[in-house]
Formats: sequence, structure tokens, C-alpha cells
Amino acid sequence: MTTHATTSPPEAEPCVFRAQGLSKVYGEGPAAVHALRGVDLCIVPGEFVVLLGASGSGKSTLLNILGGLDSATSGTAQWTHQGRTHELTGASDAELTRYRREHVGFVFQFYNLIPSLTARENVSLVTDLAHEPMTPEVSLALVGLADRMDHFAAQLSGGEQQRVAIARAIAKRPQVLLCDEPTGALDCATGIVVLQAIEKVNRELGTTTLVITHNAPIADMADRVMRMADGRIVETRVNAHKVAAATLHW
Repeated sequence: MTTHATTSPPEAEPCVFRAQGLSKVYGEGPAAVHALRGVDLCIVPGEFVVLLGASGSGKSTLLNILGGLDSATSGTAQWTHQGRTHELTGASDAELTRYRREHVGFVFQFYNLIPSLTARENVSLVTDLAHEPMTPEVSLALVGLADRMDHFAAQLSGGEQQRVAIARAIAKRPQVLLCDEPTGALDCATGIVVLQAIEKVNRELGTTTLVITHNAPIADMADRVMRMADGRIVETRVNAHKVAAATLHW
């Protein structure tokens, strides 16, 4: 049964993210593309959410607006930190830059590492700028790369490079971790290792985590799954018994 959902956690729960009527249109007139069509959502602290949907369903657009990388055409998006609610829609470029730098960790399909730097040095690019970061050594150990931190990025496998990217994203101790197709360039076995790292960050650090994917089996490891189609959240479900990443297969 499909639930046309603005489904949210209980109202007693605070929202790290809240969106209401969020829409995004690219272009004008007959050529306009409606990437988001009135999205409502609430993501609570520490939650692991998977946004599931085909290419073009609006997943990346929604993630980019929540991450301060893109702006909405209409509607509102807010984030809450230490009891204070901040507007993302209407925020200035300077405010969004500070928000991204201090509160959000990003992981993308492609790793965006500097090949001529070691894993440790790639992570330190972030920790050198953060307010109270964990050390590169600690963040790399958290994703299982304690013995690979002095290897150059070009010497690492795809899965290892993606785990360096995760270590880099979490080293500044972000409030939220936003992952856009983090296993999209990886085979199943390697992708599961990467998902285990993301799972560990969510469990041990309590980092609110959103993962977008077109890969349906990944949804089983989430607390909550939101399926998107045509710019809308068309179904929401809570996993009563979420599964460990290690048990997934696709």
C-alpha cells in the first residue's frame, strides 16, 4: 500500500530538518523542469533516512537544498541546532557557506580526493579549517583505515577512497551527514564496506544521516525510508527491523 506521505516522526520529536511545501523549478515557460513539487518532511536527531527513487525523481535536488548547496523556488526549509531554528530558504550566501562548513558533512558518488596527497592529508584539509575537529587519525580509524592513512589517494581502491571521503566529511563533527549515491561507483561487496562505515558513524557518533540511492536493498538499513517520484515524496515507511549493512546484497 502506498502512503502519500508527509509522514514525520511524532510531533514531540524536534526536527533537525523541516521542509514545508518545498518546490524547485529550473528554467522558465514550456522548458521549465519541476524538480521538487511541494515536499514536506521532518528529520529527527540521530535518524538514518534513505531517500529512494529513480534518477530524476528529485532526490539530489532535495538533498542539495537541505545541505545549503541549492536554493528552493518556493516553500520553506529549516534546520535546528542546539534548540535554535535557522532558515535555509532565504539565507544569504555567507550564511549558507558557514552552515555547510560548520554543520554539514557531504559524501558524493565520486570521491573528490587529491591524488597527490595521502589519506591523512586529504582529511587534514578539513580539520585545519574546523572549529573542534577530531584528528585525521581518529576519523580514518573510525572508517577502518588506520593502516592506510599514509597511502596516497591514488594508491587506494575505490572503496578505500570513498571511506577517506567519509572520514573527511565527519572529521569536523558535523551535525548531519548527507550522502548522494555513495555506492554508485562501487560493486556490491565494496559498497557494503562503505555502507558499514556510514552505519558506524550514525550509530557511534549519533550523526543524523541521509543517504540517497536508486538501489532498493540499501533502504533496509534505514530507520525510515522516503520514496520519491516526480519531485514528490510518494511513500514513507519505518523499518521496524532494520538490517545491518553487512547482510545486504544487490
